[in-house]
Amino acid sequence: MKEAQIIKAYEAAKERYSQIGIDTDEALKKLQNISLSLHCWQTDDVTGFENPDGQLSGGIQATGNYPGKARNIEEVRKDIEKAKSLIPGSHRLSIHAIYGDFGGKKVDRNEIEPKHFQSWIDWAKANDMKLDFNSTSFSHPLSGDQSLSSRDKAVRDFWIEHTIRSRKIADEMGRQLNDKACHNLWIHDGSKDLTVDRYLYRSLLKDSLDKIFATKCPNVKDAVECKLFGTGLESFTVGSHEFYMGYAVKNGIMATLDMGHFHPTEETYDKISAMLLFTPEILLHVSRPVRWDSDHVVILNDSVQMLAQEIVWADALNKVNIGLDYFDASINRIGAYVIGSRATQKAFLQALLSPIKQLRDYESSGRFFQRLALLEESKSMPWAAVYDYFCLKNNAPAAEDYIATIEQYEKEVTSKR
Repeated sequence: MKEAQIIKAYEAAKERYSQIGIDTDEALKKLQNISLSLHCWQTDDVTGFENPDGQLSGGIQATGNYPGKARNIEEVRKDIEKAKSLIPGSHRLSIHAIYGDFGGKKVDRNEIEPKHFQSWIDWAKANDMKLDFNSTSFSHPLSGDQSLSSRDKAVRDFWIEHTIRSRKIADEMGRQLNDKACHNLWIHDGSKDLTVDRYLYRSLLKDSLDKIFATKCPNVKDAVECKLFGTGLESFTVGSHEFYMGYAVKNGIMATLDMGHFHPTEETYDKISAMLLFTPEILLHVSRPVRWDSDHVVILNDSVQMLAQEIVWADALNKVNIGLDYFDASINRIGAYVIGSRATQKAFLQALLSPIKQLRDYESSGRFFQRLALLEESKSMPWAAVYDYFCLKNNAPAAEDYIATIEQYEKEVTSKR
């Protein structure tokens, strides 16, 4: 799109929104401050650099074999830089523990140190990004069906040590980058069939968590993430929503709400206001569940729109950390990055442009027809013109222009990979 065309459309949209009391310039200022935590594992299908030829395990899998998968740390970073250039705004990067810069050496997970991620910190500084971190319990000889909840104390101790070290790495990231790093703890622990000792496994997990969080990391925002089930572990999940919600509330840490980790009929947005009354902040993993699979590329669907609305309408932007979590290997991986990131931004922009004051007035006075009508009319307001202008102001391609850029990048990298 031409710059003059974008500006003209924005000015018309700005005037239209002013008629319902919305300042588009103010909305764009708020959108500029919303940083997404991009997920490094979209570049290489959750392979990492610890064991690049290993297979995924622990109840997760990536499907597809699209050409151009990143094969090493340089290619991962190059792909992230390309995606970053096509996503307007300033953003973060979330790294799993298996993505360390190990220099070709075997470093087991209970041996990882900040030095293995120093090059990531240096790269983040050079690229004006902040970092977040995740311990990695899957795809390891000691993963099994249980890690932090294993009956075997030696196995539990291994994963306790790994998670403590992961939090220390996140602490160093936060210290050097002068911005607290979110550390997300997700484990796959569960069982395929009927389980009778559920209380035992959850008691063991609680004990492991208590040991992990006994180590204080002042530059870390800690989070624990639930899941409904994993592939091959369908009948019982130790770290259920109720378990982690209780643990987070009791210990004053964050619960992570992944949009794909609940029953298909549950909507994540409805949990936001409930959780924020009892926990200081929330970590989100924005994803798109399709039937049993939780990790499809985010699109601008009702679930994402309602999630953004709930956060904005609850005035909770400063209490919610927004990360992406999906790994689609069936389409161009950079394209998947950009589609999901921009869809998430569009949802938040729509929420910021909604006439919330008028909607609240209708609701408080019992005028529910008017409330529903205004919600519906808001959907067809010219928000897309506002987003195109946001892209222009951030030197990112507007509308569908990024497609050609990614196609060209694909030609460059697939011939080499």
